[in-house]
Amino acid sequence: MDPKYRHEYKYVINLLQEEEMKSRLKIVMKEDPHVPESGFYRIRSMYFDDVDNTCFYENENGTDPREKFRVRIYNGSSDFIRLECKRKQAGKTLKTSARLTEEQCHILMEGGVIDPPDSDDPVLWKFYLKQTGRLLRPAIIVEYDRIPYICEEGNVRVTLDKNLCSSHEFQTFLDQNIPRKPVMPVGENLLEVKYDEFLPDAIYHSIQTAGLGQATYSKYYLCRRYDR
Repeated sequence: MDPKYRHEYKYVINLLQEEEMKSRLKIVMKEDPHVPESGFYRIRSMYFDDVDNTCFYENENGTDPREKFRVRIYNGSSDFIRLECKRKQAGKTLKTSARLTEEQCHILMEGGVIDPPDSDDPVLWKFYLKQTGRLLRPAIIVEYDRIPYICEEGNVRVTLDKNLCSSHEFQTFLDQNIPRKPVMPVGENLLEVKYDEFLPDAIYHSIQTAGLGQATYSKYYLCRRYDR
């Protein structure tokens, strides 16, 4: 199946709103079956930017379209390493990805350039060309804990993201635990709502709560902004 653009909305929520959301979402959505017994999984992403900080300023200025690259792992494990390109256009997002080897990841962690891809994978080739042409290098590590809910109707995914932190210790990216710095104020977390063509009414009403404020910037931007 070809990747498609999806609607994506982000909101800043407090602890009271978070508990309210959990109670409501459990009624109208399923918990992601891939989540471990802890009830959440930890996402760690290493984002890239060029010497002019183009990705950072495009995010800040709301440039449309724009895209950025990241390497992502889950729960501090190197078993599944993925290179992702996230493109934002006309208020929607498109995410494409390719697998990376642990050796390729170590090269990137050290600020190196991966070899030309031995396949015709468009994500790997685009990244390689930007590395060699725009000097893409690691810019920030973003880490957080995610509680996900899913719904097949509309291909909806609602997530509660907690403990947002940043790090510049790129050489530790594949370690189980890394040195990191909290980014958001204590008691503030993020709610994300993603779907394809439509959002079912039951889910829409479940996420309506007093004082819910839509977030303008991405987690990547927040981590880089408050780490400068």
